[in-house]
This record gives sequence, C-alpha cells and structure tokens, in this order.
Amino acid sequence: MPVAVTQTANQSVMRERFQSGDERKGDANQGPDGIPERIAQPPRFLKMTPMRILLTNDDGIDAPGLSALRTLLENHHPTVVAPDRQYSACGHQATAHATIPAEERSDGEWCVSGTPVDCVRLGLTTFDPEAEVVVSGINPGANLGVDLYMSGTVAAAREAAFMGRKAIALSHYRSKAGPFDWEAAAPRVRPVLEDLLARAHEPGTLWNVNLPHLLDGGAAPPVVECPPDPAPLQVSFERKPEGWLYAGDYHQRARTPGHDVDVCFDGNIAVSLITVGGG
Repeated sequence: MPVAVTQTANQSVMRERFQSGDERKGDANQGPDGIPERIAQPPRFLKMTPMRILLTNDDGIDAPGLSALRTLLENHHPTVVAPDRQYSACGHQATAHATIPAEERSDGEWCVSGTPVDCVRLGLTTFDPEAEVVVSGINPGANLGVDLYMSGTVAAAREAAFMGRKAIALSHYRSKAGPFDWEAAAPRVRPVLEDLLARAHEPGTLWNVNLPHLLDGGAAPPVVECPPDPAPLQVSFERKPEGWLYAGDYHQRARTPGHDVDVCFDGNIAVSLITVGGG
C-alpha cells in the first residue's frame, strides 16, 4: 500500500513521473493513474511555531550529522540527548539492569553512557518530558528496508513512537567512499523535515527518511513517499585468521521497484511511514 500524499495549507503537493526513463507501471507506490507519488519541493521554508523537540542519534553526541541536524532546528531550541559513543546497528537495545551515567554538557545537552533507546527514554521521562517530537540522525549511511530492524537511528525513533511522540529518523546514503558533505545535505533535509513536522501526528508510527547519494552541484533530489523494501540483505562472509568477516555488498542489495531501496538508489529522497504499534 502506498503512503498517502495529502494536500496541506503549508505546502503544495503534486505527483510527477520518474525521470529515469522507466515509468515503472504497476509499482506498489503508484497513484490511481499509474504515476508514482512524489512530493514537490516547497517554494520556501515553512514558518512554524517553535516546537519542543528532542534530538538523538546512534553515532555519538559529537557526530557531524547530529550537529547538522541541531543547526537545522536551532529555532526550536531542541534538547539534545545522545550517546557518548558509537552505537551503530545496535537495534532496539535498552539498559534495564544497570545504572546509566549521563552528563549535562551544557544547558539542554545531555551526553549519555547508553544506547539510543536509553537516550530517548531518559529524555522523554527526565530531561525534557514536554518534548513533542523526537528526531534521530542524521545517520552517515542509509537505513532502508530491513535495515530498520538493526538500526540504532531508527530504534530511537521507534522508542519515541512507543512513548506516544511524533518520531522521525533521518539517514544519508552514500554510494562511494569519502566524507559526507553535511553542508550540502542540510538544505536537502530541511524542507522534508519541516513538512513532516507540520503534519498531524499519527500515533504508533514513525517517519523514516533517507537522502540519496548527492552529486556535487546537483539539483535538489525529488521526494518520494514509498513503503520499505522487504527484500533481505545480501549476506556473505570472508574467512580471516581471527574469524569470519561480513562481506555483503550493500550497494548491490535487491531492489523491489517502487520501494525505499529502489527509490533512494535512484537518486530520490525516500520517505516511509512505518507502523510500530503503541502510541
């Protein structure tokens, strides 16, 4: 089932055809006329009333993706509650039988010796219980399809959804080695993020957003709402002297037409509404 694309007073919405030369007729995310659903970029940034926002990630409080996100949302004066180290691919791990040290590094900024889920739980119960929204990211690397089950970035958003808050996970795919250009990524994220923040909260859901690989000097990529890809990851291992090393090629993973992996790998911003229960 496609995610509904709705018309709002804040942003015009339209459906366009993919420009890849492949119309993909019959895809799961097509509208009733067979055209894939796609959000147009807004003509200007939304002017919103400040919201109570809690930021977190799974890469650590000093990660550049989190810094970029904090700058994007500075008008909202967000509370930051993030891990003191890398927790990538930790899944929905939580601490239940040990104390969780946390240091307030500055006003509204907490560094937690715990997982992304721990950060959200502490943030929403102790450090900023009035927070309306949790935004997790921006992760350096995609979280598409079945990555949702392993991702600490998405786990933080999922926990927020369980606790009844609007939740958004943000990630950035990269198709080749090299540093991420966060200055280029930030203006691509902003209109998507502001659109999602302006939408009505649907309890028991989270938004999963994946930026594509961004070309130097390229135009802003189109935004496509699409379901997550259920296809499994490519799994293989190489034998090393000390054991076995995962050797699957993420960039060659299966791509179901019209789903998030295909959409993102084709150069679009993939936006998926994920139902998690609770709320």
